[in-house]
Amino acid sequence: MAENHPEKKKKVLVVGAGLAGLCGAMRLAANGYRVTLLEKNPQAGGRLNQIKKDGFTFDTGPSFFSMSYEFEAFARECNINLPFEFVPLDPLYSVNFKGSDKTYHLYKDPEKLAAQLADEEPGFAQKMERYLEECGKAFDDTVDIVIKRNFQSLFHYAQSLMEVNPRHLPKLYRSFWKQVCRYFDSDEARRIVSLVAFFLGRTPFDTSAIYTLLSYTEFRYDGYYNVKGGMYRIVEGLVDELSRAGVEIVYNTEIKSFESSGKQLQALVDSQGRRWEADHFLVNADAAVFRGMVMQRKKYSQRKLSKKSWTMGYLTIYLGLKTKLPQVNHHNYYLGTNFEAYAGNIMRQPDALEKPYYYVNVLSKHNPDCAPAGCESLFFVCPVPNLKYKADWSDRDTIVQSILEDFSERIGQDIAPEIITQTVYTPEDWRDQFNLHYGGGLGLSHSMLQIGALRPRNVDEEFCNLFYAGASTVPGAGLPMSVISSKLAFERIVEADSTRDKG
Repeated sequence: MAENHPEKKKKVLVVGAGLAGLCGAMRLAANGYRVTLLEKNPQAGGRLNQIKKDGFTFDTGPSFFSMSYEFEAFARECNINLPFEFVPLDPLYSVNFKGSDKTYHLYKDPEKLAAQLADEEPGFAQKMERYLEECGKAFDDTVDIVIKRNFQSLFHYAQSLMEVNPRHLPKLYRSFWKQVCRYFDSDEARRIVSLVAFFLGRTPFDTSAIYTLLSYTEFRYDGYYNVKGGMYRIVEGLVDELSRAGVEIVYNTEIKSFESSGKQLQALVDSQGRRWEADHFLVNADAAVFRGMVMQRKKYSQRKLSKKSWTMGYLTIYLGLKTKLPQVNHHNYYLGTNFEAYAGNIMRQPDALEKPYYYVNVLSKHNPDCAPAGCESLFFVCPVPNLKYKADWSDRDTIVQSILEDFSERIGQDIAPEIITQTVYTPEDWRDQFNLHYGGGLGLSHSMLQIGALRPRNVDEEFCNLFYAGASTVPGAGLPMSVISSKLAFERIVEADSTRDKG
């Protein structure tokens, strides 16, 4: 990225203070653009948010911090110090299977995990080495070519795919689960290794095997970290940096319509009728939903959006306990005996969620300020059907109760009498708060027809000064992808300025 350019005075309006919006605003401000940021909600962060209640602090959305090198590169490119601290976790996370007293702790050292799987998966360390070697090749051969690149057209995208080593082509048509099964024999090993596929908002059974490259990032290339003070410190740090850079953030402001002239967007109009003019517009709202709801594009009408493939929904529970849980780690998965059936049918048979599997984050494990003394701050995430497949959430409390009872049984401690505070979000809440179509937690899915240049583009199809960043455009969902997305959108804006200046 270029050094600061004070002579640049073009104004950019950024819509949405999610991670991609915050990073995009920072990149622009660091390069001399005048930036104003609008946010629908009363605080920044988007899904990377926070609840403070009854003395407890909860991260509301993303809880895994990985691919730290992308954040460090972002800070260097903006000429700032990374405004938050993080420390490595080892074990990365823990996994417990229903009906078993054994909990597997996933260390970065495969020998440590192999010792735990000696009975279930003989030779695990060697198998894991071969698996990660192949994952690493997929990472090295695709990231710079497919993920960190703007595509000018579908033809350009096809040309880029031709640059990828052809050995990876079968992975595009093979599921994550089938790829894992090529290396491991036991149910336990296969399920543990395939859990990372859920980070993309689908299941290992409907996620392309090319995304096994994520296994390489978690076990070999980087790992997972605890952000000191909780994940929301990322947002707070970026907001502070934006303030120092002179960026104004205007909250409680939702864009509803627009004004244009020819191929130029002139202004966006909020729900109060206020006009927001700029030279360029960067939208961090969902790239597909915004095109339909605000820009009124027929290609993104409600009917057309409903035909697209969306990520699953999330049932999230934020629990404050008046006790400590020393037996529970920072990141924990609790899997049922029906892993394949549940994961494979989560979208098709939403009424079969008798014992859903779930994830538990104990934020206070390494961040004691996030709970009162002697207490714990817990965050549960249960993958569930989105609103297309399960529109009625009147059974919310029954499902929540089932999860909490199951968790108590797993850890050998009844938490019901210890609950001080409880907050629950269903896909309806995620839809209403963040304009997520069907309440899909991560926006558009990463199906074959919705990756790369087949996702909604990050430059508008009609207005040459309107750009997009975030989960439903390139390169996709996840915090590191949001950082990359902000860079790709920034490059589009710089390119547009360069083209205009030459013209």
